[in-house]
Amino acid sequence: MDSKSILNEVLAGRRMTDGEFAFLSEHGDLDAIGEAACTARDKIFQDDLITFIIDRRINYTNICACKCKFCTFYRDKTDRDAYVIDKATLFGKVMEAMEMGAIQLILQGGLNEDLTIEFFEDMFKEIKSRYGLTIHALTPPEVVFIAQNSGLSITDTLLRLKKAGLDSLPGGGADILHDQVRQQISPNKINTATWLEVMRTAHRLGIKSTATMMMGTVESLEHRLAHLREIRNLQDETRGFRAFVVWTYQPGNNGLPGAGLSSADYLRFLALSRLYLDNIDHIHGSWFRSDERMRQETIAFGADDLGSLVVDDNMVSFPGADYMIKLESMLDLIRKAGRTPALRDTAYEVLQVFD
Repeated sequence: MDSKSILNEVLAGRRMTDGEFAFLSEHGDLDAIGEAACTARDKIFQDDLITFIIDRRINYTNICACKCKFCTFYRDKTDRDAYVIDKATLFGKVMEAMEMGAIQLILQGGLNEDLTIEFFEDMFKEIKSRYGLTIHALTPPEVVFIAQNSGLSITDTLLRLKKAGLDSLPGGGADILHDQVRQQISPNKINTATWLEVMRTAHRLGIKSTATMMMGTVESLEHRLAHLREIRNLQDETRGFRAFVVWTYQPGNNGLPGAGLSSADYLRFLALSRLYLDNIDHIHGSWFRSDERMRQETIAFGADDLGSLVVDDNMVSFPGADYMIKLESMLDLIRKAGRTPALRDTAYEVLQVFD
């Protein structure tokens, strides 16, 4: 097996096999893989734009029955700092977001048995009627929990939420789509088949979504590849994923082992994901550390989008996760990478190009 031949054939249009992905992961030249990923991206996007969005992540509750081992966010109902967001706080956060130019709200929270579907319908309807922002909300574990808590099917739950104002689903809760890993890091969370079925149902109902992956805990390359294969197969079936977002686990302040991932290993995986996921146009360069240089590096490894200016998400809380990159800094790092920055919406339609 020859790395150069594999990359050339994939760029010519042949689908990358699992074996080739594994081989390039272990033996491929990092720079050559990055160059190939950029070539693949530039065949799709020929305008040299690198996009980003301005949004706000709001956690509606930190009470959660799931208690994933990597999570420092969740609380028991009896904890002093447990909460369910009140409307005054919620609307205050929304207004702050709009003042910062946000066009999208990401609403996520814990699996709280006191919250039935009526809570979410009321929240979505009020946000839509007051502010009209795009609602990108509720991961598959949340959707399943709401359905079970409300005595509804997944289909009926999604239909009611869509009618109330839900626009799209974030891909959270995927972690690693392999049940052997899920049993170790999030044993109370839905299994792989259920995560995929929620997304399949959402796509069938016209609700688009993102696909995500958290790497660097206890999983192996085999597990990561299995995750990508599930995403690619479902995308072949539904064409409902708008983007793929992969980030690295950062150990600390929780009960889960794992060393995280080096920047080089992350960039290699990002570039190979661009080549393997030939049916998903948008690949995010997501690096959950306050390291703007690493965001810039992802552009040289196939990323076409750098995510959001605003990071305000306690559900992924770990040292260095909570920060906000300023608009001028985002524009500057994209320009220094030789690309043109552009603001986009949830559907990846370009709203403004910054020449």
